[in-house]
Amino acid sequence: MNETLKRAISGAIYIILLLASILYSTESFFILFGIFLIIAVYEFCNLIQIHKVFPILFGTVLYTTVTLVSHYNKITTDTINQIFNTDLEISINIQKLDVVLLVIALVVSIKCILFLFYDNIQKINTSSKYLYLLGYIILPFVFITKISFGIYDYNPKIIIGLFILIWTNDTFAYIVGKSMGRTKLFEKISPKKTIEGFLGGIIFAIFAGYLISKYYIKANPEFSDRSILIWTSIAVIVGIAGTIGDLIESKFKRIAGVKDSGNIMPGHGGILDRLDSVIFVAPIIFLFYQILNYVS
Repeated sequence: MNETLKRAISGAIYIILLLASILYSTESFFILFGIFLIIAVYEFCNLIQIHKVFPILFGTVLYTTVTLVSHYNKITTDTINQIFNTDLEISINIQKLDVVLLVIALVVSIKCILFLFYDNIQKINTSSKYLYLLGYIILPFVFITKISFGIYDYNPKIIIGLFILIWTNDTFAYIVGKSMGRTKLFEKISPKKTIEGFLGGIIFAIFAGYLISKYYIKANPEFSDRSILIWTSIAVIVGIAGTIGDLIESKFKRIAGVKDSGNIMPGHGGILDRLDSVIFVAPIIFLFYQILNYVS
């Protein structure tokens, strides 16, 4: 089997599995991304050369606990309020937990960006390895599940829309970069990326965001302009932050001396290679949603 066919088949299986789990139920979506988290932690531990058992256990417990508590919080709160005649302290505590986790993820994201631009870093100290593991790998998977709820309830269109934007940005960044790219974006880390491709990816992602807001999300007429603004803004965030996330993973791979994070997807590499953009974007999109909720 040639490499192109192998890549096409594994890519198709990945997309079908992803869309089926998102559309089938909330639980199937949680389970699939829980599996993705375990694989991503395993691959990242290989990259930074730390033992895998504790990180996998810790990541699984944290993901499961936060996701389930957040998802079933409303049901649990209503039940407790009815039985014990209490107030909404549980909801408030969940919001505080979200803020704490978000701050950690964003601080680590900034650390990752600094790490990307520090050319002389060729060895990562132990404390930084575990900090990256928490804020760069584990917490983003938690926020991916939270994003799918938007402001109200589970909406598969939100997470599918996000992936469509990421795929659009990646695809057209490659096409534009290959056809008319001249100026290197970050040659030391990713020699094939160009500024022209980077801008082309963002432009086409913005167009995709417009189409998503008009024809896929199908907002009410009075909210259509707002929906367009939201999804085109998300497209810009995806274009910029997604590219940074891709470069950061490339930096980790360069230090580890490997081409791919794993080999679970023939022709594509590992799960981290497929999700490097979305895991870096997720905390930022979650923050964006919280700001929208607060403003509205």
